[in-house]
Amino acid sequence: MTTDTTSADPRASPGPSPVEVRGLVKRYGELEAVAGVDLTVHAGDVYGYLGPNGAGKTTCLRMMLGLIRPTAGSVRLFGRDPLETIHALDGVAGFVEAPTFYPYLNGRRNLELLAAFDGGDARDRLDQALEIVELSERAKDRVGGYSHGMRQRLGIAGALLRDPKLLLLDEPATGLDPAGMRDMRLLIRRLADQGITVMLSSHLLAEVEELCNRVAIVRSGRIVYEGAIAELKRSAGATYRLSTTDDSRAVAVCHAQPGVDDVRIVHGRIAFTADDAAVAELSQALIEAGALITMLAPEHVTLEDLFFSLTEGDGVVPGESRAVVA
Repeated sequence: MTTDTTSADPRASPGPSPVEVRGLVKRYGELEAVAGVDLTVHAGDVYGYLGPNGAGKTTCLRMMLGLIRPTAGSVRLFGRDPLETIHALDGVAGFVEAPTFYPYLNGRRNLELLAAFDGGDARDRLDQALEIVELSERAKDRVGGYSHGMRQRLGIAGALLRDPKLLLLDEPATGLDPAGMRDMRLLIRRLADQGITVMLSSHLLAEVEELCNRVAIVRSGRIVYEGAIAELKRSAGATYRLSTTDDSRAVAVCHAQPGVDDVRIVHGRIAFTADDAAVAELSQALIEAGALITMLAPEHVTLEDLFFSLTEGDGVVPGESRAVVA
C-alpha cells in the first residue's frame, strides 16, 4: 500500500462523489460473489444497497472500505482508492456486520479506546456522539448489559468519533424490535439532515422505502437497478384493481389493449399495470365490449413488490419489458 501525503480534506468542496464503484468483481475460487457492480452514491444521499441473502452486499461493502481486495474493478471514496492510500478513508466511517465491543467495559470506555486508536481530536467528540445516539445516560453501564439496539447505536457513536461525511452501515436495523427499528430510522435521518451521506445495506424494505432516496438492487452479485426509488416506481407504472359485469371478457380486453401490462387475477379481481392514458382508453374499450366497470382503483406499488420482481423470476419490473439497469 502506498501512502498519499496529501492532507486535503475531501469534505472541503463538492468534488468527487462519496462513492464511485466501477466493474467491481470478487471471486473465491469458482464462486463469483460480486459480478461487475457499478454504482454511484451522491453527496447527501441516503442510499440503500439491497439484495437477497448471499447476493454479495457485505462483500461489496468490505471492498469499499478496503478490507478485502477486489478481483477486478475499482472503488473510489471521494475520488480516492482505499487500497492505494490510507487517506481514502478520511471522512469515512461505519461498520460491516455487527459492531463489536469489550462487554466487560462500559460504553464510554469502549469509545475512549476507539478515540485513542483514531487519534486527533476524536476524543473531543465523544460526549457529542453519545448524545446523538441517545446513550449519554447509559454510557457508564457495561456493554455486556446493552440491548442489541443499544450496541448498534454505540457502533454508530464510534463511527461518529471520526466526524464522517460518509457513513457505511451493514444491516444496521437487523435484529431490532419495532421500537428499535424506529429509533435507528430516526437516528439515520438525523445524521442525514446534518449533512452526512449514508449508504446502508438492508433487507428491511419498508424501512428502506421510508428512509432512502436512492437504491441499488443486487441479484446474484449483479446490479439489476440503480437509481431513485421514485423513478423505479414510475418505471413500473401504476397498478390497478378492476371488477366488471363480465370479468372473463374484461380480461381479454385488457390483454388486447396497448399499454396495459401484467394482467392477472388477484383475489378474484383483475390486476394490471398501466399509465393514466392507457387506463382511460381501457375504460372506453371495456364499455364498447359490454364489460361495464363496477370497480377500478389504483393500488400503491411498494418497494417490496418491485424488489421481488427484480430479484426473483425473470427479473422484470411489472409494466416494463426488462429491468432498469444502471
